[in-house]
Amino acid sequence: MLIGIITGSGTYALPGFEGATSAEVETAFGPVAVTSGTFAGADVLHVSRHLPDHLRLSNHVTHQANITALRDAGVDAILAVTVCGAVDPSVPLGSLIAFDDLHFLSNRLPDGSICTLHTEPGIPGRAHWVYGSPYSAMLRDALLAGASEGGFEVRDGGCYGHVDGPRFNTAAEIRTLAAAGVTAVSQTGGPETVLAGEAGIPYALLGYATDYANGVMEEDTSLEELMRLIEASKATLATTLAGAVARLGDEEIPPVGGQIVMG
Repeated sequence: MLIGIITGSGTYALPGFEGATSAEVETAFGPVAVTSGTFAGADVLHVSRHLPDHLRLSNHVTHQANITALRDAGVDAILAVTVCGAVDPSVPLGSLIAFDDLHFLSNRLPDGSICTLHTEPGIPGRAHWVYGSPYSAMLRDALLAGASEGGFEVRDGGCYGHVDGPRFNTAAEIRTLAAAGVTAVSQTGGPETVLAGEAGIPYALLGYATDYANGVMEEDTSLEELMRLIEASKATLATTLAGAVARLGDEEIPPVGGQIVMG
């Protein structure tokens, strides 16, 4: 099984990635830096959303290119992680969330265009992605097991809320998301979820809570605490990913939902 791993803020490389080789891969949506190697005993392709030194802010991330590169390389599944702001006050900072639902009403990429791989009329394989939960149950189970084995607190289920960056949200905006049932927010997981679904690649998203979103608590999370937790997230996410990857083996993982193919 070939596994794709996508990491975000704070995790720009995978610790313990053996035989790592990096290459720039060309796609129809632009180039992608892809690192290949062995991680937790499995063949893995790693993509860093923001690149080392956080070269790209959330509004610079090339989601279509990232998913296309992994699809064209033949990955069988994608495990993705994100640091996030808790909207639900019962989520402890420093804990994990294995999301099972998505709030992404705008369905747009950072440049404002519609979030899809089907960009041209008449393109072969154009389809509507139809699903219940957008996240793979088998991959979620692997992430939950990896977190538990690592001794980390993890929530089984939660609604991921995609918000546009690079700014953080106002308290009023967060209240709206809370009313819709959002558990935590970040600025990159929405497009990834949709594009992986369109590509027919099983995908799961794991969040690490680094702060409470504006207005959730009487006192805002300090920038010092936010940065401390982003740094702490590296080890937690790497350990969880390693545990999840080790559990996947060679069992076939079905894609999420189905496609109404129009051509």
